[in-house]
Amino acid sequence: MRKLFLIGWVMLIATLYIGRLFYLQVVKDDYADLSQSNAVKVKYEYPQRGYIYDRNGKLLVANQPSYDIMVVPRNVKAFDTIAFAKLLDITPKRLKKEMKRARKWSPFRPSVLVPQLTKNEYAELQTRMRHFPGFYIQKRNLRDYQMAHAANVLGYVGEANERVIKNNPYYNLGDILGINGVEKTYEDTLRGVKGVQYIQKDKLNRDIGPFKKGALDTIAVPGSDIALTLDIDLQAYGEQLMVNKRGGIVAIEPSTGEILALVTAPTYDPADLVGRKRSPNFSRMYRDTIAKPLYDRGLLAQYPPGSPFKTLNALIALEEGVMSTTERVSCHGGLNYGGKKKLGCHHHKSPVNMISGIALSCNAYFGTAYRRIIEDAENSHIGMQRWSDHLESFGIGRYLGTDLATGKAGRLPDSTYYNKWYPRGNWYATTTISNSIGQGEILMTPMHLANMTAAIANRGYFYTPHIIKEVNGVPISNPAFTERRVTTIKPENFEPVVQGMHDVYNYGTASFLRVPDIEICGKTGTAENFTKINGERKQLTDHSIFVAFAPKDDPKIAIAIFVEHGYWGARWAGRMASVMIEKYLKGEVTRTDLERYVLNGSLEEEYAKPLSGEPFKINQ
Repeated sequence: MRKLFLIGWVMLIATLYIGRLFYLQVVKDDYADLSQSNAVKVKYEYPQRGYIYDRNGKLLVANQPSYDIMVVPRNVKAFDTIAFAKLLDITPKRLKKEMKRARKWSPFRPSVLVPQLTKNEYAELQTRMRHFPGFYIQKRNLRDYQMAHAANVLGYVGEANERVIKNNPYYNLGDILGINGVEKTYEDTLRGVKGVQYIQKDKLNRDIGPFKKGALDTIAVPGSDIALTLDIDLQAYGEQLMVNKRGGIVAIEPSTGEILALVTAPTYDPADLVGRKRSPNFSRMYRDTIAKPLYDRGLLAQYPPGSPFKTLNALIALEEGVMSTTERVSCHGGLNYGGKKKLGCHHHKSPVNMISGIALSCNAYFGTAYRRIIEDAENSHIGMQRWSDHLESFGIGRYLGTDLATGKAGRLPDSTYYNKWYPRGNWYATTTISNSIGQGEILMTPMHLANMTAAIANRGYFYTPHIIKEVNGVPISNPAFTERRVTTIKPENFEPVVQGMHDVYNYGTASFLRVPDIEICGKTGTAENFTKINGERKQLTDHSIFVAFAPKDDPKIAIAIFVEHGYWGARWAGRMASVMIEKYLKGEVTRTDLERYVLNGSLEEEYAKPLSGEPFKINQ
C-alpha cells in the first residue's frame, strides 16, 4: 500500500511538471503577456484617428504627425540625467518623476516619457537617441483642427490615466483617448484598433526579428470617419454673435432632432488643447472660475426659463380644458392673488385671450391659467402632478439622452418636491404662482428650451437631440434618435400657441425683429437673476431669453438663446435669433441693423459690476 502511494505521488508530480512545461513552451509562448518577457519587445502601431466632418461635408478635424519619447525601464542603462533632460527640453526633476511613474506602471512595458513632439523636435532627437538604451521614439497622430470653432462640441483628446487603464485593458499608459465632446462620446468609433508587433531580442538586447515569425502580430485598423449634424457656418456665426457675452445657443432641426448649432460663450480655439501646450492652456482655463470657458452653458447651465415657458402652460391649460382660446382675461398691471400680493405685468391692451396673451406676454393671463390647472383638480397636489407629468413629456426635468458628452436634467418640481418644502401639505397654486411665468422653482438648460421649441414646431412630438449624422458615410439608424417621442398634448391644441408665437413677431414683444419673407414664430423672455453676497440675496441684471422656429408651417430650425445679464428678451437674444434664422434659411442676413447691434455690443462692463440693475417687473 505504501509502495502504491509513493508511485502515485511520483506520477502526480511528474504530471504537474509535464503540464507546466507544456504551458510554458506551447500555451504561454503564444498567449501570455509577452510584454513581461525581457527577450521580447512589444511595439504598438497606432492607427490614424477618424476624421470629423460637419453636416455639409466640411472637414472639422484631421490628424497631424506627432512623436512620443518612450521608455522601457527594465532596458534603461545608467545615463546622464541632466544631459538627457536638456536634450528632451524638460527639467531633471520632471525626468525623474516620469521615470518613477513608468517603473510603477511596469518595468517591462513601454511607457510615454515625453509626449507629442513636433516634427522639428523629432528630427533633432532621432540620431541621438541611440546613445540612451531603453528609450526610443514612437510615431503618433495629433488632432489637427481645421477651424477655430465648436471646441465644446468636438472636445479634445488626452493621455489615458491609471483609472482609465484599470477599467479598460485596451489602453496603456500614455495612450491617447477622447476626454470630452464628440471625441469622448465616439471614442470607440474614432480611435480604430492599434496594431501590435512582438520583436525577438538576443542576449545583448539587440532586435533579431519578429517573434514566432510574426504569427502573433496584428496590424492597425484606422478609425472611422464621422459626420456631425452641426452646420459649422451657423455655429461660427453664433459664436461670433456671442463675443463679449456669456450664455448659450442651441439650434435644432425639428424634423430630425439634429443639432445644427451648439454655442457656449465664452469659448476657446480647439487647437489650444493640442500637443505640449495643452496642459498649461487647460490649467489656465480651468482656473478661470468667472468666465468658465470650459463650461458648456448650452448643456450644463440651468436657468429659470422665463416667459417662453408660458407656451407650455398654455398647452397644458388647453389639454386639461381649463382655458379656451376665446376666453379673455383682464390685466391691470398684473394679477392680484393672496390678498395684497401681485404678479406684476407691464401695461398692454386688455383684456387678452390666449393668442394675444402669448403675443403680449401677459402675466395676468398665464397666472390665471396656471391657477386653474392646479386648482381645478381634486386638490392642488393632484393638479401639480398632472402639470408636472405634461411637462415631463417634453423632456423637461430629465436629461434628454443625447449623444453629447455632458448635460444636466434641469429641475421640474412636482407634488413630492413641494411636500418636502411644506411637510404639512399646506401649499396651493398661489404658493407656486411664479411657475406660471417660468420663474419659481423650474430650471431648464438652453438644450431643454430648444427641444421644447422643436416639439411645438412639430405640433406635439420631437426626436431626441443628437450630434451624430453618419459613420463612414452611412446615416445613423439608432432608434434612440430616429423614433418620435410624443408629448401628452393633442396636436390640435398646438395651433393657437403657434399662432400666438407668430403674433409675437406680428404685433407683440418682438415685432421690431421681423425678417423679410420668413414667417418666424417666437417668444421673448426675461428671467430674474439673483445671487448671494455676504449671505444676503441680491438681484442682478436680468437674463435675456428668446426661443423661435421657422418657417411657421414647415419648420426647418428651432432655436433657443440665453444671454446672461442681457436685460430683456428682445434686446440681445431676440436679435441674435432673428439673424441666425435668416442666416440659416437664406444664407445671408438682410437685417444688418440687428446684426450690427449685436456684433458691436458688449456686456463685459455688465459682468464686471458686483451688482447691476434694479429689480423690475418680469413680463417679456
